[in-house]
Amino acid sequence: MSRALVRAAAFGAALLTSAFVTPAATAATPTVDQLRVPGTTVQLTSTASAGTKAIAAQETKAVRATATMCGTGYKLNYAERLPDSRRYGTLFSYTKTNSQGFSGACAVFDNNMPGGMKMKLKLCPNRVHPTCKVDEGLFTEYAGPVKIEGSHSYVFCSKVTAIMWDGIAGPAIIDAVRSATPCD
Repeated sequence: MSRALVRAAAFGAALLTSAFVTPAATAATPTVDQLRVPGTTVQLTSTASAGTKAIAAQETKAVRATATMCGTGYKLNYAERLPDSRRYGTLFSYTKTNSQGFSGACAVFDNNMPGGMKMKLKLCPNRVHPTCKVDEGLFTEYAGPVKIEGSHSYVFCSKVTAIMWDGIAGPAIIDAVRSATPCD
């Protein structure tokens, strides 16, 4: 095989690689701006769902406030209207990572009802008999933040529980248990 033919084949392979491989790799890696809630400095995790992104874009004031409560280094992992589209409350979950994986989880439960509501927010690490962080009481704005920090194995697969009651002694109108971090 001649040198010219080898060079042409190498050039063709390089061209195909740049045309088909590079754009896919670029598209799969979101930029810092793509992982920011529009109009804020709040960062989203790379695993934040389209629903989380939509709620965050609509509720920028609440996202800014809840992110500030969690502290430096936390990124919005998910936001969910509870119990459904009626939106009596919104649960915000933030995560923090380091080179070892997850190093923190933080949750805030926003009260979207008029006036004070009896609410409970509980965040438990991934343990058999965990010591949970709890904020419970009558809240006009939000319950929390509740935060756990530690090793990846401690934070990974932690659970958050959000409960809101109808009045002081009424039935629960929200009773949700979610993963506070992505959990495989």
